[in-house]
Amino acid sequence: MNTEVPTLEFSFLEEGFSAWDIVEQKINESSLTDDRDAFYVCDLGDVLKKHLRWTRALPRVTPFYAVKCNDSRAVVMTLASLGTGFDCASKTEIQLVQSLGVHPNRIIYANPCKQVSQMKYASAHGVEMMTFDSEVELMKVARYHDNAKLVLRIATDDSKAVCRLSVKFGAPIKACRGLLERAKELGLDVVGVSFHVGSGCTDAGTFVKAIADARCVFDMGEELGFQMDLLDIGGGFPGSEDTELSFEEITATINPALDKYFPVDSGVRIIAEPGRFYVASAYTLVVNIIAKKVIIDEEAPIDEEDNKTLMYYVNDGVYGSFNCILYDHAHCYPVLHKKPKPDETMYSCSIWGPTCDGLDRIVEQCCLPDMQVGDWLVFKNMGAYTVAASSTFNGFQRPDIHYVMSRPAWQYVQQIFAQGVLPPPLEGSSQLEIPACCGRGSTFDMPAKPCPANIV
Repeated sequence: MNTEVPTLEFSFLEEGFSAWDIVEQKINESSLTDDRDAFYVCDLGDVLKKHLRWTRALPRVTPFYAVKCNDSRAVVMTLASLGTGFDCASKTEIQLVQSLGVHPNRIIYANPCKQVSQMKYASAHGVEMMTFDSEVELMKVARYHDNAKLVLRIATDDSKAVCRLSVKFGAPIKACRGLLERAKELGLDVVGVSFHVGSGCTDAGTFVKAIADARCVFDMGEELGFQMDLLDIGGGFPGSEDTELSFEEITATINPALDKYFPVDSGVRIIAEPGRFYVASAYTLVVNIIAKKVIIDEEAPIDEEDNKTLMYYVNDGVYGSFNCILYDHAHCYPVLHKKPKPDETMYSCSIWGPTCDGLDRIVEQCCLPDMQVGDWLVFKNMGAYTVAASSTFNGFQRPDIHYVMSRPAWQYVQQIFAQGVLPPPLEGSSQLEIPACCGRGSTFDMPAKPCPANIV
């Protein structure tokens, strides 16, 4: 395993500046050129804030970040420094995490259907903890992995989730005893149970039922002689504030269920697989209007100001960052870069991506002022299931990502890495209120260039 400390490049913000100021700065710089390419600003300090929020709301649950959600190296490096574990689903994700010096015991190979060659890779590189949900997978593990610590994934009622997962993964409760008996026959070690209530969970009660079901499976395993000491409660945690169910509402339901079915003195280690929770709000995407079409309503009176609809074409779309609309059921709406005048007329608009595919529509209908080619639109909360699945279809390149972090936040990350535990809150700030402005409270000078910082 490569244990060399990697280098992360990000920019410190000047005192009194926020990530939004960097958005403004990049827009102004780009507006001086003809390129005006789409770009991201990612506030790594926001990732830290989410981690502190997690540790306060779920103190018994260790997060294993779902790498598939956003595999940007800077994000993974930041989380590695904060001491999180990692949910990896493939050889490539395992390689990424281990290249940053992460120990194999901080990785769960959370893919119940693994390719044999990739399972062999995991075995050769010390990754032992992995999920299964079928007899065929057990037989593969028995043959191709030397020392697997198996976690039985059970199905859940994810009918109220935005993205359902139990249609593909998870063993029904009635099938679990048979799977545990088969694992025993094969001489395999089953150490725990996992589940996933679906991405975009809208019913916190689903977690309670899944935790109770996991307790039943634990009891089955103990009857068969397994020493089960791991519970993985999966993902489904929101990453922005515009969701039907808030993070704290979900955790307020989870914690009593954990205390009831897996009390502290049970000795069971509890982990989870949050993805969007950590990264959604850290990313802001900025796109430029590259074309415009005006559709006149021939039946409306000529003297009416709003007798037209507008079609705006921008330089990122559903084959790029907005793939989340197709694959993650996301609803993306823009924020105006320029504040409209109080009396400015708003028109019915649609927003389209740059490719030659008619499917490449970002927003079907919204209200925007009459803007021009070269103007900018901003999309917030764009960190989850966007950059990880974007393509270069039709030759359109992925947006550049500009990473920023505050000096207080960076110093806090370094303290966590050095001490292995959360240090006291930042001066003048609670653990959940890391300053949004990177330089605030700092007497250091801002570097002229991005700051190379060593983190693991």
